[in-house]
Amino acid sequence: MIVVGSDHAGFHLKEALKQHFEQEGIEFFDVGTSSTDSVDYPLIAQAGCEAVLCGKAQFAILCCGSGVGISIAANKIQGIRAACCSDTYSAKMSRMHNNANVLCMGGNVVGPALAFDIADIFLSMPFDAGERHCRRIKLLSELEKYTHDGGKKWEK
Repeated sequence: MIVVGSDHAGFHLKEALKQHFEQEGIEFFDVGTSSTDSVDYPLIAQAGCEAVLCGKAQFAILCCGSGVGISIAANKIQGIRAACCSDTYSAKMSRMHNNANVLCMGGNVVGPALAFDIADIFLSMPFDAGERHCRRIKLLSELEKYTHDGGKKWEK
């Protein structure tokens, strides 16, 4: 099961992806938006990422105009590794090396046919659980524990 979501600028791409998933028999649910009326992408990122973190979905696919804003929002959430991809190689490597659990794409950047290829590769690619990749994922998780306070050293 996957979760899909978009803001207004990514709405048409999300709708095209939904049709593709239906044709491919990929189960999904939609956390919004339901139109091209303006909506705040951080709220959509939050809803999609919550579904992944609570186990309702294995992956989230989120869209905004560029893919960047919604990926930044998603990556603010502990436990999320969101990759903004506009090519198939990045989608493949984000799964294999980074164990990404959220794919972000831009409706103004990626056309539907390419988005289908990117999503299919992202969803089908396993994580290469070798020692070096697992070590790096652990280091990424450790970064989530740090904050910065007015020029002081990073603290837990």
